[in-house]
Amino acid sequence: MHDPSAHGAPAQDTAGLAGGSQTTQPTSVQEGRRTGPWRRPGPQQFPQPSQGAKSGSFAADLKTLPGRMSVRLRLTLLYGLLFFMAGALLLFVMSVLVANILGNVKVIVPGISLEDAADLQQQFVQQTMKQLVGRSLVALAGVGIITLVLGYFVADRALSPLQRVTATARRLSESTLHERIALEGPDDEIKELADTFDAMLERLGQAFDSQRRFVANASHELRTPLAINRTLLEVALGDPEVSDDLRAVGRTLLATNARHERLIEGLLLLARSERELTARAPADLAEVAATVLEHSARRDHDNDVAVHPELASGTALGDPVLLEHLVSNLVENAVKHNEDGGELWIRTGMLEGWATVQVENTGPVVPAYEVERLFEPFRRLNADRVESAKGAGLGLSIVRSVVLAHRGAVYAAPRPGGGLIVTVRLPPG
Repeated sequence: MHDPSAHGAPAQDTAGLAGGSQTTQPTSVQEGRRTGPWRRPGPQQFPQPSQGAKSGSFAADLKTLPGRMSVRLRLTLLYGLLFFMAGALLLFVMSVLVANILGNVKVIVPGISLEDAADLQQQFVQQTMKQLVGRSLVALAGVGIITLVLGYFVADRALSPLQRVTATARRLSESTLHERIALEGPDDEIKELADTFDAMLERLGQAFDSQRRFVANASHELRTPLAINRTLLEVALGDPEVSDDLRAVGRTLLATNARHERLIEGLLLLARSERELTARAPADLAEVAATVLEHSARRDHDNDVAVHPELASGTALGDPVLLEHLVSNLVENAVKHNEDGGELWIRTGMLEGWATVQVENTGPVVPAYEVERLFEPFRRLNADRVESAKGAGLGLSIVRSVVLAHRGAVYAAPRPGGGLIVTVRLPPG
């Protein structure tokens, strides 16, 4: 790789990403050091850690009523309907009773006939019942509106255990299957649902742990014969009496053996990165990236790539070793899938409250529909499985697994003119 200082500052490409959006963001200054323009993150390759289920507002639920009624709104309407039915029945019974009582009241006015007295009594009863019913309906409507509002909050309270189940389900991934809802309370339908969900998580966790153990054990078992093969080949190639044909075959086998060793190491790292982190420590991504670049500069690469580091302090909380592997895989992937004389930008720092590392590289054009597949194990650009010189296709899979273990997020987008932009955001330390 070229010396970064020989190329000066990288050009600020202001071309838009797919969809014509602006790719540069305002330059920030952290701890007296300038960070270059962050490229706009592309489509997210895995959901960010959820902040929990958010309750919709009453007005928002009303707007969605024509198309879809939420359970909260349906319970609210049910509470309100039951109250109005009970209130209307009570109002009817009360009106009948009051009318019967007033009908038995005798109006006695001196100097008028009995017929006039009966008419006066009937008018009194009618006027009284009219005012009673009218005021009762107004009171029923007012109390009914209050009941609807109270019913909405009561329904929200009743559904809060389900919101907890939903929030837990949203947070889950292969590396967080150890979480449980552990709902406390009476043995009702909701607690039964939560306990069933916890039992399902237990079975899934055991299945994933068994799969990881199998991959790790198989990888360990394969490392020994590969190491023996490499030793035998190196000893054979060191013999000066070996023929040229046999030496060519030995070199080919040694290169194939080296590729298998890299594949095994990648599988071991992938299995390790998918486990839940048992210990977390603050790690400055700028120091991690500087270490990775120093090691990478010492290795021989097929492509001559100019590296432009733009490192600012950004502390993440996690496993420093896994974070180093994460950055190393991003850099190695950007170098391998680059062109001779290409460029690579690596940026670290704090972005929107997240410890962020971004690697941008030139190279062949990456179709937008191929980006998501690149994060799957053994996937390469254009589904190429023949060109093995560029690795086993585990680099970005390991990156995503490490990000998930740290409960972060990884984004990727094609770079205008060719190449890829990968952005990793991790919880700050």
